Amino acid sequence: MAERSVRWGILATGGIAATFAADLFGLPGAEIAAVASRRRESAEAFAERFGARRAYGDWESLAADPDIDVVYVATPHSAHRAAAGLCLEAGRGVLCEKPFTLNLREAEELVTLARKHDRFLMEAMWMYCNPLVRRLKALVDDGAIGEVRTVQADFGLAGPFPAAHRLRDPALGGGALLDLGVYPVSFAQLLLGEPDGIAARAVLSAEGVDLQTGALLSWDGGALAAVHCSIVGGTGATASVTGTRGRIDVPSGFFHPDRFVLHRDGRDPEEFAADPADGPRTSLRHEAEEVMRALRAGEKESPLVPLEGTLAVMRTLDAVRERIGVRYPGDAVVPAA
Repeated sequence: MAERSVRWGILATGGIAATFAADLFGLPGAEIAAVASRRRESAEAFAERFGARRAYGDWESLAADPDIDVVYVATPHSAHRAAAGLCLEAGRGVLCEKPFTLNLREAEELVTLARKHDRFLMEAMWMYCNPLVRRLKALVDDGAIGEVRTVQADFGLAGPFPAAHRLRDPALGGGALLDLGVYPVSFAQLLLGEPDGIAARAVLSAEGVDLQTGALLSWDGGALAAVHCSIVGGTGATASVTGTRGRIDVPSGFFHPDRFVLHRDGRDPEEFAADPADGPRTSLRHEAEEVMRALRAGEKESPLVPLEGTLAVMRTLDAVRERIGVRYPGDAVVPAA
């Protein structure tokens, strides 16, 4: 018996939404039912491009559409709380782009809403769904390199980005940390869990966002992670995990690798390569497949991207921002009505 189709709504029509829609387009059992933008013309053009049956010029209509199983929220992260919350309250499942929200408070509010309305919710941390990253984690968990002692990961873009760019805009949650640093932090926490100690330094822009940030995460068991992100210098975007009996090196693009090398003490290096059948390394299909699998199984969250893990990463990002002195307008707590 064929598995039932999963009807997707796509909220926003920017570059990442287009990439996701293109990957959905060729995925068996995935149907793009509707798209929404604050500009109806944009929604209609997107719907025509990707074969969506309906186009809405407002978010509310998409959220209220009863023929949608799950909404992919692809707005700037400053709007994630509002957009995802609207969909959850209307009874839709949600896959929300990373970083999940601006801060921990907003993330906790979304998780509370999902549980209150008994709806599926997942952060679009595609790295966690990548087959090769999952293989790397399985090797580490199985003790292939012994007990993990250090993790190193970096992600930087060369820029320069003008002051008007969203990456420089505090109102849009600009800076390197939330856009790029979320990957090194999430990679470290995938392998070691939530850190017990956090130290950080940054270089800030005139607007008050971080141009580059370095953080040292520590665990009471003795492990350390050095993570770095930048919007003023292109880095190798590499990662390395060192344990008591070996090391794993991930070359450029560690968050969507095409290979990694396992070095075990006393043995020749072993290379693990991506399966060509899994598609291009930039594909978002794996996170979409995981959402569809979970929905068909009646699950309200994914074991690959659990909500508690998302909250733990947001706690770390909040702590780093506190230490480097970056605050956003959306950090202010809005009093209850």
